[in-house]
Amino acid sequence: MVEPPKVDEPRVEDKLFYNRYLVDAGRPHVKIRAHVEPSPELLALIKICPARCYELNAKGQVEVAPDGCMECGTCRVIAEPTGDIEWGYPRGGYGVLFKFG
Repeated sequence: MVEPPKVDEPRVEDKLFYNRYLVDAGRPHVKIRAHVEPSPELLALIKICPARCYELNAKGQVEVAPDGCMECGTCRVIAEPTGDIEWGYPRGGYGVLFKFG
């Protein structure tokens, strides 16, 4: 049985609030391959991305909003080998700016 978090322990979402992200407008570092129906790997990204950058649109396709991406590499492990996404590091000075370790 999973124990509920203690009252004095901050949630992950609260900790992520301290991070900042500098958007490189017009140059996303994650791109999704065009698709009519999403692959199982793309659908998995909706649930496993810790920053919740992936979502299903009204047409049933997976979209990415890389603003706020923590660059953890989870999507690279899951979907880059299948060719479903293209992932590259943001240009210097852009991307996630971690605070407090």
